[in-house]
Amino acid sequence: ARPARAAEEKMAAPVSERCSASELGAAPYGNFHNYSRFHPPEGRVSLLPGGLLRSLFPAASRPLLGLDVGCNSGELSVALYRHLLGLQEGEGSLDQPAAGKELNLLCCDIDPVLIERAQQCSPFPASISFASLDIMDSSAREPFLSSYLGRFGHSTFDIIFCMSVTMWIHLNHGDSGLMEFLSFLSSLCKYLLIEPQPWKCYRAAARRLRKLGRNDFDHFRSLAINGDMVERITQILTKDCAMELVCCFGSTSWDRSLLLFKSNSSNREGRVSSEQEQ
Repeated sequence: ARPARAAEEKMAAPVSERCSASELGAAPYGNFHNYSRFHPPEGRVSLLPGGLLRSLFPAASRPLLGLDVGCNSGELSVALYRHLLGLQEGEGSLDQPAAGKELNLLCCDIDPVLIERAQQCSPFPASISFASLDIMDSSAREPFLSSYLGRFGHSTFDIIFCMSVTMWIHLNHGDSGLMEFLSFLSSLCKYLLIEPQPWKCYRAAARRLRKLGRNDFDHFRSLAINGDMVERITQILTKDCAMELVCCFGSTSWDRSLLLFKSNSSNREGRVSSEQEQ
């Protein structure tokens, strides 16, 4: 959903021998069509403790609502869902009501082809929804997210997942776009689990485009937010977005840190609702 998700993990990954340069370079929003081959979901979910949802929401009414921004073809979304609910690989069917009573997950990506694949392969169609959405298009995201939340009587999500999306937002929308994206996400959830790409991935993404004879990303050479991206994104979320860093769950084998943030706002009306009223 949006250059975000497209931007998401896809192109953030290191080049794999199994993926050609053209395949990798042709995904300027990170919307690689074989992403899970070289960054398996287990690399992320294995870092997360069991029972995480229960520890974060011990007394919250169910179902909880989650949003996965930049879901690609859904493999990581489903793996996160299984892990958070303690479901084994074989569990999940067309009529599994128990899972939906605990957590409903909305997953979005900018690439409609990836979304169609995710919809066809989902083992939890009743409780995991996939939708094509550009998360940076406020005219599209506001009514869509507001409608989804309204079905459950919520104004915000309980938890948002943003896995290897920030670089793609940053490269395609610049410093101001990254700031706006993080501000929007923080206003829309109680918890944010985010996996920023390190700066070396920015350079690798730009290098791949050049090897294909394409122009650099519009904003790459003008980004003032650079260097240690975990530190920079943490600063933005804590100083500008009223969030606090709860935990770093460690790093994947490809050097991505999983960071959990919590909203500090006492008056957290959903931004989706407020912006729609303007």
